Amino acid sequence: MTPDHPRNDPRSPRLSRRLLLGAAAGATLAAGTGTAYAASAPYGTTRPAGTWPTEFPLPDGWLPEGITIGRRPYAYMGSRANGAVLRADLRTGAGKVVHAGAPGTAAIGLKLDRDGLLYVAGGVGGTASVIDARTGAVVVTHRLTPPAGHFVNDTVLLGRTAWFTDSHAAVLYGVPRGRRGEVRVLPLTGDWVQTPDAFNANGIVDAPDGRGVIVVSSDPGRLYHVDLRTGHATQIALRGAADVANGDGLVRVGHTLYVVQNRANLVAAFRLDRAVRTATLHRTITDPRFDVPTTAARFGNRLYLVNARFTSPQEPDTAFNAVAVPL
Repeated sequence: MTPDHPRNDPRSPRLSRRLLLGAAAGATLAAGTGTAYAASAPYGTTRPAGTWPTEFPLPDGWLPEGITIGRRPYAYMGSRANGAVLRADLRTGAGKVVHAGAPGTAAIGLKLDRDGLLYVAGGVGGTASVIDARTGAVVVTHRLTPPAGHFVNDTVLLGRTAWFTDSHAAVLYGVPRGRRGEVRVLPLTGDWVQTPDAFNANGIVDAPDGRGVIVVSSDPGRLYHVDLRTGHATQIALRGAADVANGDGLVRVGHTLYVVQNRANLVAAFRLDRAVRTATLHRTITDPRFDVPTTAARFGNRLYLVNARFTSPQEPDTAFNAVAVPL
C-alpha cells in the first residue's frame, strides 16, 4: 500500500505541497504534540538494516489500523481512537506523535505523499484529510459522505488524485491533490457485488499499469480491477485460493500483490498476470506475533504491519504494536 513511485505522480514534490498549503490558507490548523514514545535507541543511531527492530510498541489504547512508509525509513500509523498519527523510526524503534488528533475523529487508512503530506481516511466520520507530516497541521479536510452510514476506509495516491474507498457504499471518491478540482464520486459497476450489512470495499492499491486500481472487498473476499475512467470493476480470478476473506490492506510490488487477511492472521502473496485478470497464490506469510493485522507497508525487504487486535478488548489500557516480517 505504498504507491510512492515517481512514475505515479508526474508533479514536482515541491509543487503539490505549495499548492495544497496555499489552498489551505485561513483554514484551522491542528498542530501535533511532538510527544516522543517508546524509543528502543536514540534517534540518529546508525545500525545495519538487518539489525533494525522488528517490533514497535504503540501507546496503550492507540487502536491502530493504517500504516504508510515513504522513501525515508519512517512509518506513520494512525489511531482509530482519536485520529492521531504516530511516526516511528524504522532504524531505532523510536516513536513520536506528530499529529494529536481530536475527539470524535479517526485515522484509518493513510498514505504519505512524496512531498510530506499524509492523506488520511476518516472512517465513520466520512472525511478525507490532508496532514502535514512534518508539523502535524491539518492542511485541509474534505467531507466525502454524510456523517452516518458510511466508512471511508483506505486510500491510494495516483497522479493528481487521492482515491478513497467506502466500505459501506459501492463508490470510490477521488480527492484532488492540489489547489483546483472537486471531489469526484465514482460508482463501482461491472462485476462489483455489494454485500449488504458487511464490509465491502477496503484496501486499495494502484494497478501495475499505473492507471487503474485494485480493490479488495472484505466480504466475501474478492479482488477487483477498477477502471478509474468509468468505474467498471472486473473481478480478478483467484488461483490457488478460494477467496481473500477478511482482506484488508494491500501492498503491490511489481506484479506481486500482498493481501493482508486480518482475522486469518496471514498475508497472502499473489502473482498478477499482465492484464490483471488473474491472481495466482504463490505463498502465504504468517507470524506468531500477528494479532489481527490490518494493513501493511513495505520498506526494503521487509513488510511492516500494525496489529489491530480486534479480538481483544479495545480499551484505553489495551497494548498495541506493529511488527516487521521479511519479504
